[in-house]
Amino acid sequence: MEALCRRTDEIDGAETIALYISSMRKGGAERVIANLAQYLDEKGYHVVLVTTHKVEIEYEVPETVKRILSEPDERELQGGRIRNFLTRFRKLRRIWKEEKPDVIVSFIGKNNIMAILTSLGMGIPVAVSVRGEPGEEYYNGLLRFLARNLFRLADGVILQTKRCMEFFPKGVRKKAIILKNPVNPVFFREPYRGEREKTIVAVGRVDENKNHEMLIRAFAGIADEFPEYRLIIYGDGDKRSDLLKLTRELKLEDRISLPGNIDNVADAIYKTRVFVLSSNTEGMPNTLIEAMISGLTVVSTDCPCGGPAELIVHGVNGLLSPVKDINAMKENLQYLLNNLHRADEMAHEASKTSDIYDVNKVYLEWEKYLKYLTCGK
Repeated sequence: MEALCRRTDEIDGAETIALYISSMRKGGAERVIANLAQYLDEKGYHVVLVTTHKVEIEYEVPETVKRILSEPDERELQGGRIRNFLTRFRKLRRIWKEEKPDVIVSFIGKNNIMAILTSLGMGIPVAVSVRGEPGEEYYNGLLRFLARNLFRLADGVILQTKRCMEFFPKGVRKKAIILKNPVNPVFFREPYRGEREKTIVAVGRVDENKNHEMLIRAFAGIADEFPEYRLIIYGDGDKRSDLLKLTRELKLEDRISLPGNIDNVADAIYKTRVFVLSSNTEGMPNTLIEAMISGLTVVSTDCPCGGPAELIVHGVNGLLSPVKDINAMKENLQYLLNNLHRADEMAHEASKTSDIYDVNKVYLEWEKYLKYLTCGK
């Protein structure tokens, strides 16, 4: 594998890749950044991780990855909205000047816009990455205008699904590429062959978009029919207390648990019967990929921007449900628990996803793309 091409003479003998995101809190995009940072670091690249903030619970990255916070000190943010924006702008631009990365890869929403604007005129290739439904990530008229126009100035646009392309004009689509999510190697193992636990699981940030309320209500609709089954929702977020209250109202607090964030997701879900993704919107959901690679039977909403539908062939390697349709989700769960042999067949087919997301292949695609951007080919 050739190293990244340098645009100028060698400075320190190591290629520098800057990864830019708001924080490393537990989430899908942050998990991709963490996986990518570790891989690139192990390959010998100088990785600079630039985040706006640092939060209490985050994904870990190797100690050899340089971490920089771009948010100015509170004392510097004493002006109005425009003045504070300019202060943030200048600090981020100063980071690029000091670090001199060979390429910048930014993730999500306003970060992508800031990465393009703050690096203008520096000759640093910039790749912006949209991780979810573009219409949700750029949620108002101004942001949509900026994304559709400023992205023309980016050297690369990394998208999750083919359907995402439709959001952007032709000039942006010409620069776009779909790259698969790097998956943590811990999920690549032989599927469990014993008797599975009588549990239905979900993993993800507990917020409005993940719509765990729909999953809880669907489970409530089958709880009497399948009294031995439990529902476990791993993750944390601003809806957790509301969902705990709902479980009490449904008198299912002894069968539905929300244990919060855990470190050993791969082990926790390995023997479970069904994995559910209930989101209203998603890009290419990491948790669904990980569940399928692990050989679980999966049910997912057929949500925009089309990630689950690209992963799941309904009735072959999983089941799809319409977004926000409690009854359809309930019927899918009923079908699987009443037909465990079919559920196992779907799980077997789902495990073949590991061939598509082979760790070495996916990381090589990312590395080749970064090389392409840096070489200007």
